[in-house]
Amino acid sequence: MASPSISPGLKGQKQTLVCEHNVADHVGKFSTPSMIQLMEQAASAATNDHLQDGEVSVGIEVNIRHLAAASIGATIIAHAELIEIDRNRLTFKVEAFDADTKIGDGTHKRAIITPKG
Repeated sequence: MASPSISPGLKGQKQTLVCEHNVADHVGKFSTPSMIQLMEQAASAATNDHLQDGEVSVGIEVNIRHLAAASIGATIIAHAELIEIDRNRLTFKVEAFDADTKIGDGTHKRAIITPKG
């Protein structure tokens, strides 16, 4: 069960600079895996301060569209908004932007767990 302080509407964001470490080598643009990671980090940021002691959230599903390319030097900002809670499972609407251009969107699900050991 999710903590009572976790409720729909919580928001998080994360940003990164596109550089040689997060581009797809064959096109030299921001890679899809890097965008998904940034979206996951934004979703995690939305709830991290609301988890109970000993709890963590882990990604369990992504449904993402990569809509546009972003070049080296661009600052990418990912936004996540919690839109649904089902027991310990959280569903987020996620988007990523290069300035005013939306480069990705979709949903991401996380589960709140208490790791063993």
